[in-house]
Amino acid sequence: MNTDISGATDRHEMVSLMEPLLISDSSRHRGDLTDLAFELATHSAGFRRSLPEGVLRALSDLVRAMNCYYSNLIEGHDTHPVDIERALKNDYSADAQKRNLQLEAKAHIAVQQWIDDGGLRGRAATGAGLCEIHRRFCELLPDDMLWVEEPNTSERRRVVPGKLRQRDVKVGQHIPVSPGALPRFLERFESVYGNLGKSETIMASAAAHHRLLWIHPFLDGNGRVARLMSYAMLLDTLDTGGIWSIARGLARNSRSYQSHLAACDRLRRSDLDGRGNMSEEGLATFTRFFLETCLDQVKFMEELVQPDRLQSRILLWVEEEARAGVLPAKAGSILEAILYRGELPRGEVASILGASDRHARRVVASLSEHGVIASESTRAPLRLTFPAKLASRWMPGLFPEQTR
Repeated sequence: MNTDISGATDRHEMVSLMEPLLISDSSRHRGDLTDLAFELATHSAGFRRSLPEGVLRALSDLVRAMNCYYSNLIEGHDTHPVDIERALKNDYSADAQKRNLQLEAKAHIAVQQWIDDGGLRGRAATGAGLCEIHRRFCELLPDDMLWVEEPNTSERRRVVPGKLRQRDVKVGQHIPVSPGALPRFLERFESVYGNLGKSETIMASAAAHHRLLWIHPFLDGNGRVARLMSYAMLLDTLDTGGIWSIARGLARNSRSYQSHLAACDRLRRSDLDGRGNMSEEGLATFTRFFLETCLDQVKFMEELVQPDRLQSRILLWVEEEARAGVLPAKAGSILEAILYRGELPRGEVASILGASDRHARRVVASLSEHGVIASESTRAPLRLTFPAKLASRWMPGLFPEQTR
C-alpha cells in the first residue's frame, strides 16, 4: 500500500480554467451582494459587542464543538457534541469506530482552537496556510482514517498530512486539475484571495470556498479544509469572536449546499454569463446562498443568547436542580452575577449569597462539578461555561439532542 504514486502528472492546464475568481463589478448581482455583505458585517459586529467578555468566551468554546459537529456531519460522520466534549476530557468510547470519530472531532477542534488563537491570521487563503490546516488536522487522526480507497480498483492510498495530492481524482462528476498543475493553481488562488480588502473578502469568501473545492488540492479532507478556511477568513474579516459558524447552516441545508457547489462547476453559458471560463451566474448564486446562510446563523445565535431569555432558561434549570436537591439554594445568584458581569471574583461570592465563606465554597464547588462555571486557577475569577449536555436546555436548537 503505497503512500502515493511517484511523479505527479501535469496536463498543463491554464489557471484561467477557474475564472472568474471574483464577482465582477459589471455583474448585475454585484450591488445586492455588496448590500448583503454589509448587512452581515453589521449584524456580526453588533452581536459580538452585545456580549460580556466572559459570556463570549464560553459561547466560543461551545460553538467550536458545534462547528466541529456540523462540519463532520456534512462528511457523513455523526459525533454528537456530548461525545466530543467527552473526548476533550480523554473519555473515549470502547467501540473502536466511535473512538475514531471522537479522535477526528478532537482533531478538528484542535485546529479551530489554533485558528481562534490567531495561528492562521492573514494566511487563510494562502497555499502554505491551507497545507498547514490539512497537516494539523490529519496528523491528529487515527491511522485508520488516513486511508482512501480507489472506487474502481479498491486500491488503498494513504493521505499524507499537509501534502498536495500526487494523483488524479474524480469528485462526483468533476475531475479536478492534474496533480502537477496544483502549485500554479494555488499560487493564482492565493494571489487573488490572499490580498483583498476587508469588505471584498466578505463577498469573496464564498467564491474562495468553491474554487478551493474545485481545485481539490488534497487526496482527502478538502471539505473540512475549505470550511475551516472560510471560518478563518470570516474570523479575520468580521472579527466574529468565534461565536457563530456557517457550518451549522451548511449542514442544515446540505442538499442546497451541494447543488450550489455543482452549479458553480458549470461552464459559462453565454456572453451574459460573465467573461470567464466558468459560470459567473452560478458563482453569484452560490455567493448569495453562502452570505444568507452566514447572516441566518448570526441572527439565530443572536436570538438564542439574548440576555433576558438566556438568563431565564439558565435560572429555570438552576431552580429545578435546587428543588431536586442537586444544587444548593441560591446557586442561581452566582450564575446571574456572572451573566451580568462576564466574570465574578471569588471573594465576592459570599456577599452575593449572604452566606459564610464555607457555604460559598460549597456552592462554587457544586457549580464547578456540574461544568457550568470554571476558572483559570483557584484564585482566578469565576466564568461561565456552556456544557454540551445542557445545550438543549440552555440553548435549544443549537444541535440535536443526543438520543443514544
